[in-house]
Amino acid sequence: MKKQTSQKLSRATTYFLLTVGLIIVALPFWYMLVTSLKPQSYIFEMPPKIWPTEITLNNYLTALRKDSFGLYFMNSLFVAICSTLATIFVSSMLAYAFARLDFPGKEFLFYILLLGMMIPPVMLIIPQFIIAKQLAILDKFIGLIVVYITMNLSGQTFLLRGFFEGIPKEIEEAALIDGASRWKIFWRIIFPLSKPGIAVVTIFTFLYSWDEFPWAHVAMKETTKRTLPIAIALFQSQHLTEWGQVFAASIVSLIPIVVVFIAFQRYFIQGISTTGIKG
Repeated sequence: MKKQTSQKLSRATTYFLLTVGLIIVALPFWYMLVTSLKPQSYIFEMPPKIWPTEITLNNYLTALRKDSFGLYFMNSLFVAICSTLATIFVSSMLAYAFARLDFPGKEFLFYILLLGMMIPPVMLIIPQFIIAKQLAILDKFIGLIVVYITMNLSGQTFLLRGFFEGIPKEIEEAALIDGASRWKIFWRIIFPLSKPGIAVVTIFTFLYSWDEFPWAHVAMKETTKRTLPIAIALFQSQHLTEWGQVFAASIVSLIPIVVVFIAFQRYFIQGISTTGIKG
């Protein structure tokens, strides 16, 4: 009886803490949504209301028409998609090599690669700028894409290596006996079996590429090639008193992130709760 009571109390406490955490996390987003639906005259009303007295979509219509917002949105989408696909391609092949192949200095090279996870991205802006200038890729999307790939490569390789190592080797051995090449085994067997890990890599890389601000601000000076974080920052400074429009632009910028997470959530949950496929 005491054990059941203790379990119920523990469960109730867990649900309570989760509910409080959810409210703390969701409240800023809810306030941002509510503010984006308010007319300008109601934004600073006191006390603040959790639901607008008057609902309007003018903030969204005005924000989307101002300052080439649609162009910046498409720029960010292009950069994020290209960076994500390239990171998945490169990191998965690196992870497979470190997980399955034997070559001299494998562990040493892997630990060297992991050093990239220990360096704050802001510290690399100056060397990145110098290299990008020498390669003539400043003010070009490729300059953003290459940097985003390199900044994600070490962490995503480390993650995928754990998934690949969890796949039973007997599957590969059977495929090798049947005459399959390493390349075919990777794409036809290992890659499909690692969907949870691929989902985690996809979400993390897309989120980083979509939200990244410092390097995009340094590398992109041409107006027509700015990404959405830069556009929203400039939008806020140019329309400082029009918070409804600023929040409306921010809400729109969240849509691709939500779509990506919803598309991969099933595999993402598996990915963060397991370290691989157990044989």
